[in-house]
Amino acid sequence: MRFLLGLSRAIDTLTEAVGRVTVWLVLLVALVSAGNAIMRYGFNYSSNAYLEAQWYMFSLIFLLGGSYALKHNAHVRIDLVFGRFSRRTQAWIEVVGTVFFLLPMAVGVIYLSWPWAQSSFLGREMSPDVGGLPRWPIKLALPLGFALLALQGISELIKRLAYLTGHLQLQEEEREVLE
Repeated sequence: MRFLLGLSRAIDTLTEAVGRVTVWLVLLVALVSAGNAIMRYGFNYSSNAYLEAQWYMFSLIFLLGGSYALKHNAHVRIDLVFGRFSRRTQAWIEVVGTVFFLLPMAVGVIYLSWPWAQSSFLGREMSPDVGGLPRWPIKLALPLGFALLALQGISELIKRLAYLTGHLQLQEEEREVLE
């Protein structure tokens, strides 16, 4: 279990690092969006590259931020029902949900999106719009984002199993979710 908990800590560290970068994308996308609006309406100038950059960053926020949200328990759950169960039952629900729903879905998206992203990368796909950006980087972000989500799912699974077997006391923020 010690090795698995070490693996969980390593995944959590990666998730935190990606999350910190992703948080800055929120500010950047807001600035690009505001700049794009000012240029369009103030100076009658528009660029497909600025618009596509906005879309790409917005997509990255969700794709790369999903694992960060999972780590910090900021994902959607039905607290009205979930909160009525004991901590152990809640941990079991998390284990079952991760094993039967989260991980298969994430692996399925990776499996289905990888050939599409790889083809885009190998062909150096570009936007069909004049002045548009390369499409392959954002297409590669899809399997990458779901790989990060799957990794964080594995980390959460390890922590819940360690809790259920008595090898780990949950951190305060995790305990609040399970109360």
